[in-house]
Amino acid sequence: MINENLVIQITGDRYGSASDGLGETLMKAYIYTLSENDSYPKAILFINRGAFLTAENSPVLDILKQLETAGVEIMTCGTCINFFELNELPQVGTVTNMYAMVEMLNLACNAIII
Repeated sequence: MINENLVIQITGDRYGSASDGLGETLMKAYIYTLSENDSYPKAILFINRGAFLTAENSPVLDILKQLETAGVEIMTCGTCINFFELNELPQVGTVTNMYAMVEMLNLACNAIII
């Protein structure tokens, strides 16, 4: 079931900043756990280094594809893709801009920013 009131914005490819290895493990665990819930967010927005999570060779690509198939909108910042020279389009979801991301966040009753 999609929770139309919840949007998640992911701003990095790691969860936290104390340890890169731990942060990568925690981010994978977070996204996996999202996929195991009975209720999914309306959308997951990937911005800044979060764009790496929708790119080729992402450790969570298969999970994100499952979430998208379940109805979750997966949106990646186009400016971020260009800045980090991620030369291929995201392997899941759509490329978007700040206007669409702000609108999505403004319409959500609840937003989680990681």
